[in-house]
Amino acid sequence: MSAATVNTNTFSAFTGDLNAVFRQIAPQMAALDIFMAGQVAHFEPEIQSMAQYCLESTGKRLRPSLVFISGWQGAGIISDDLVRAAGVIEMVHLATLVHDDIMDQADIRRNRRTASREFGPDAAVLLGDTLFCQALHVASLFPTNEICRLVSESTRRVCSGEIMQTMRRRDTSLTVADYYRVIDLKTAELFRVSCRLGALLSGHGTGFVKAANDFGRHLGIAYQIYDDLVDFIGEEKKIGKTLGTDLATGKLTLPLMFLLEKLPPLEREAVLKALHEGLPMPLASSVGRMRELGIAADVVQAIDSELSLARSAFTSHSDLLPVPLMLRLCDVLAAQVQTLYQASLGR
Repeated sequence: MSAATVNTNTFSAFTGDLNAVFRQIAPQMAALDIFMAGQVAHFEPEIQSMAQYCLESTGKRLRPSLVFISGWQGAGIISDDLVRAAGVIEMVHLATLVHDDIMDQADIRRNRRTASREFGPDAAVLLGDTLFCQALHVASLFPTNEICRLVSESTRRVCSGEIMQTMRRRDTSLTVADYYRVIDLKTAELFRVSCRLGALLSGHGTGFVKAANDFGRHLGIAYQIYDDLVDFIGEEKKIGKTLGTDLATGKLTLPLMFLLEKLPPLEREAVLKALHEGLPMPLASSVGRMRELGIAADVVQAIDSELSLARSAFTSHSDLLPVPLMLRLCDVLAAQVQTLYQASLGR
């Protein structure tokens, strides 16, 4: 598929949203809600209200849903192990969001004030640490140490990706390969381990566990590229979080990299200079140039490539129960990408 001709048929095959998938795992997600509410009591009384503020945050909960979907055993079947694993993943993810919002100086997350805005950045960074610790504590309670090992390794890799991104803010020598390495760590890692845990804890063989692992990685990369595109061309009221933070904080994401490749030399140098020196770059003007130069179509193609790799992971496992639900997630994301792309064209 060329960047100039985005294949809309790819995206129109499934026009629903995550609710269509979540209806299948509603009992499991309800069990997760109960589990997450119960975690508040494990924090010290003095900070329980702060922990609750984070734990009750009602986002899409896409990562824990991957645990349930990759471990799908049938309608209404709830595995305590999957619920606990999903809770561990969600607490790790929430901790990363708390830290991300501090570094990005974001005010809004999931249509309400970020923990940093609510409690101050000093308290928020420590609150994020406590969420990490509680997640690893729960992981350590499984009868095998493999779960704690997988979660702790993934947590380290996620944090390493965030460090790499932080250290290379405004680094204009960042390559596309560098970008993919960072998002593989900071985002795709939790998608990967979520799918691996679901398949593993449901007793599937090593072949499917590896396939689920690979599926999660490519889905996570696709999702992060989509999120980076949203930061440029999404609508803040619809998305429910502060947008434009990547540009403001000097993150070189794929949309900006593609934009730089197509800008005339003088304009490109001006943007690079602004990035390097921390000068303001109006989001509106950048979005306008992206539209004029067809950047969104190039980004959509990159997302579509990752979704194709995700789908291909199940070539030899199409008969297994979790696979249809997992593949529908690709369709969901593809539909969301197309909606965003069409909106960027003013359609």
